[in-house]
Amino acid sequence: MLFFDVIGELYESAIQYVRAVDQSQIYTIILNQCISFLKNKFLILKLIPASMIQRVQSIYLLLIIIFSVGLVFVFKLWETLDSAIFAFDLFADENRLAKLIPVFFSASGIIALISLFKFKNRQLQFVLGRIIILINLFLLGILIYLSLNLPGEVSSEKGIGMFIPIIVVLFSVLANKAIKKDEDLVKSVDRLR
Repeated sequence: MLFFDVIGELYESAIQYVRAVDQSQIYTIILNQCISFLKNKFLILKLIPASMIQRVQSIYLLLIIIFSVGLVFVFKLWETLDSAIFAFDLFADENRLAKLIPVFFSASGIIALISLFKFKNRQLQFVLGRIIILINLFLLGILIYLSLNLPGEVSSEKGIGMFIPIIVVLFSVLANKAIKKDEDLVKSVDRLR
């Protein structure tokens, strides 16, 4: 029922403001309508400032958190003959390199969470985005190395979880691009003064 309410609110907002001249005006109005509707439904969202949610890099950072910390429990990395191996299952592995995989996934999500709440400091957000990219490139290298050196009794079926670092790198690049665009806009306004 919640999904249909959100769609109805979006439709009403789009019809109401369809004659606006500027496309960004429509985007901002619809986004504000969605935020106000969700804040009324979920009280915990009232703690998040609206100026943070309205920026597109915040959405990318939120997706990084979801992929790095949430979806590693859903998608398997690879499959053995008797079980599926998820990222946090590798804490029990005796290989030290395999134990780094859940640490890197967690670090990526935590840094993205810190970056999400540092929305007033764009330079720090940009640096944290680069750190997320480096962590996930290292993570991807470890995953490729371990998947190529799996023992013979393990089936060669790789899981979707192997591609999570690539998706996180993509979202980090998009977030950094949006952060850079915001920073350039602020600098150009300062030059005009």
